[in-house]
Amino acid sequence: MLVGTQMYTLRDYCKTVEDTAETLKKVSQMGYKTVQVSGMSEPKDVKELKKLLDDNGLYPCSTHTGYERIVQETDKVIEEHKILGCEAIVCPGLPGELHNKEGYLKVAEEFTKVMKKIKENGLVLGYHNHGIEFQRYDGKTGLEILLNNCDGLEAEIDTYWVQYGGGDPAYWIEKFSGRCSQLHFKDMGIIANQQVMPPIGEGNLNWERIIKKAKKTGTRYCLIEMDTPTIDAFESLKRSLEFLIGAGLEV
Repeated sequence: MLVGTQMYTLRDYCKTVEDTAETLKKVSQMGYKTVQVSGMSEPKDVKELKKLLDDNGLYPCSTHTGYERIVQETDKVIEEHKILGCEAIVCPGLPGELHNKEGYLKVAEEFTKVMKKIKENGLVLGYHNHGIEFQRYDGKTGLEILLNNCDGLEAEIDTYWVQYGGGDPAYWIEKFSGRCSQLHFKDMGIIANQQVMPPIGEGNLNWERIIKKAKKTGTRYCLIEMDTPTIDAFESLKRSLEFLIGAGLEV
């Protein structure tokens, strides 16, 4: 399995083309070779972004692309991902009104409509969870309803948000075995009785078990992310990478 980083962690350092170029340089110097494109304000032109990534020896394995764009601008989204050279299009979440049983079924239907075209173009479609998808409807979580009704849809399991929703990250990775080629690795700790996102390995998630299940179920990319790091974002990514390399993962 390969370790990468989700660029959303560094979104505050990607607001201009110059800042993004410097940030990608720092990411590369840390030892990263793989990134997920998300939360970067600039550059907006994908060809320019591709050049910046190439200049720093970084491979964009996937993006986070909004639900509306995936289902309404499918051809353009596919074209952008081909320019970047990505393997996957990942939906980062849904509009609030769709977080119910009927909404998940609707999204599954819409994703099914575009799935064939996405697959024909050599891309994977995935869905990234937060905690809200673990509310149950007639005994099934929202995430199960979505995945069970859309063949080929992958689950980009986010370890922190599974735990936040009352689930066991390792269990859900195994549950969707073969459908988790990319995961979000995010630790959960506690400071002043508040749940926080410390560097990987410095919180309380069972990383030995999570990594074991990820390897067993065919995960290719483990993407480190902290929505709100507890320390400097660059230092957090550095320490997280060191921990995961120490745990046997590669870049």
